[in-house]
Amino acid sequence: MRGLRRAAAPALLLLLALLFATPVAASPDGQLTWGVHITLAPRWFDPGEMEGLITPFMVMYALHDGLVKAMPDNPMTPSLAESWKASPDGRVYDFTLRKGVKFHNGDTVTAEDVKFSFDRYKGTAAATLKERVAAVETPGPLHVRIRLKNPWPDFLTFYTAASGASWIVPKKYVEKVGDDGYKRAPVGAGPYKFVSFTPGVELVFEAFEQYWRKTPNVKRLVFKVIPDEATRLAALKRGEIDIVYSIRGELAEELQRTPGLTLKPAVIQAPQWISMLDQWDPKSPWHDKRVRLAANLAVDRKAINQAITLGHSRLTYSMIPSTFDFYWQPPAYPFDPAQAKKLLADAGYANGFDAGDYYMDVAYANVQEIVANYLQQVGIRSKLKPVERAAFWSGYADKKYRNLSYTASGAFGNAATRLESFIVKGGPYVYGSYPDIDSLFKDQAGELDRKKREAMLHKVQQLVHEKAMVIPIWELGFLNGHGPRVQESGLGLIPGHAYSAPYEDVRIKK
Repeated sequence: MRGLRRAAAPALLLLLALLFATPVAASPDGQLTWGVHITLAPRWFDPGEMEGLITPFMVMYALHDGLVKAMPDNPMTPSLAESWKASPDGRVYDFTLRKGVKFHNGDTVTAEDVKFSFDRYKGTAAATLKERVAAVETPGPLHVRIRLKNPWPDFLTFYTAASGASWIVPKKYVEKVGDDGYKRAPVGAGPYKFVSFTPGVELVFEAFEQYWRKTPNVKRLVFKVIPDEATRLAALKRGEIDIVYSIRGELAEELQRTPGLTLKPAVIQAPQWISMLDQWDPKSPWHDKRVRLAANLAVDRKAINQAITLGHSRLTYSMIPSTFDFYWQPPAYPFDPAQAKKLLADAGYANGFDAGDYYMDVAYANVQEIVANYLQQVGIRSKLKPVERAAFWSGYADKKYRNLSYTASGAFGNAATRLESFIVKGGPYVYGSYPDIDSLFKDQAGELDRKKREAMLHKVQQLVHEKAMVIPIWELGFLNGHGPRVQESGLGLIPGHAYSAPYEDVRIKK
C-alpha cells in the first residue's frame, strides 16, 4: 500500500503542475463608466442606418462586429471574415467567414446574415454601393461572393470602412422583431451585449464571454449622457465616471492639474469646417467667391486651437483628413481681417451683411461661437442655432438648413469617400455642387491606375480650395480623460478613432 502511494505521488505532482501551469481565461469583472458628451440615439444601435460620422462607432465597436474593421494594428483587420480575395479583373470579391462565430442570441453568423445586412443597408454610401454592386451571393454558409458591375478600386473602402454595410446583423432576429423592435432590443456579434437604454440618461452593455476574438476584461460598460462639459469633469473628479469624452479649454487644463486624472488628447480623422449652404443661389451673398474667401480670412484658427484644444488640433486648411489616402495639402489661409473687409467691400458689402441662421451640433457650440464672433468682426452677422447631435445630422441630411452650418466627420475612408458624402452631387450632406468637380469625381471612381486616380482626386481638392467652398477650421484634437481606476481606457488604441475601442481590451486596475 505504501508502495502504491509512493508510485502515485509523482503522477499527482505532475497533474497539479499541469493544472497550475495551464492558463485559465479570467471571467469579466467590474464596471467602467463613461461620461458621454452627446445625447445617444437608438438609430446608432443599427448598422443599417449608419451615418457618415464617427459617432455610431462609439456603440458599434461594443455591440456589433464587421467583416473587416479598423483595429490597432491594421485599418482593415479581418474580423467576421477571416480572409477575402478579389478576382484578377477586380469585379468579384470572395469573403470566407470565421467558423463558429455567434450572435448574442446564440444564432451562428452565416453568409445569409451578410447578404441580408447588405440588402437592408440604407445608410451613408448606400446608393453608391447599390449602384455598383451587381449581386451578393452565398455559395456556402461561410462563403460570400460580391459581384461588381465594373471594376471599382474603392469597393473595400466603401463597403468595410466608410459605411456600415459590412457590419452584420442577425437576419432571423431582425425579421422577427422588425426594424423598430431591433432598435429597442438590438442583438449583435460584438464583445458586449445590450442590457438597457434609458433615453437621455444611460446605455448599458454586458460582456459577451463567447466573443470570438477574446473574452472582454470588464463585465459591464455604462455610458452616461452628460452634455455639460463642467458637469462631466466634476463627475470624473468625484469618481462617478471613469472615462470622459470632450473636455476642452480651461477645463482641460484643470483636468491636467488634478492628481489621479489623465488627459488623453488625440488628433482624430475628424476635420471640422463651416459649410456655406447657399453658395449656389445667385441671390445669396455666399454666391460670390470673394465673400467666401473673406470668411476664411476672418477666422484666427491658431488662436481657437490654443484656446479650445490646447494646441492639440492640426491646422490643415482642408475638410479631408491628412491621414487619408489621396489627401492633398492646400495652402494656409492667413488670419487677415483687413483683407477680409476689403473683399467684402469689393463684393458690395462694405457694411457687412446679415448671414441668417448658423446651425451647429450643440457639442461644439463653444467652437462655433468663437467662429461666429470672428465673422461678425468683419461684418458677417449670424444667429447661432445649436441642435442636439442626432437631430442636427437628421436635419442636415434632410436638407432643412440654410445659410451657414457647422460640418464635420470622423468616419473611416479615404479622400474619395469623404468627398462623396459632402462635396459631390448626390451625397447625403450635399446642398449643391459644381459640374467640373462632379465630372472629375465620376472619372476617378473607375480609374484603375492609382497615380492617375490620385492626380484626379488632388485636382478635385484643389478645386474645392480654389472655389473656397468651405471654411475649414482644423483636424480635431479630441481631448478626453480618465480617472485612477483605469488601466487601459481604449482611447487612442485605434489610430484616428475618437472613442474607446476595442472595448474588449479596456481594463480596470487590479
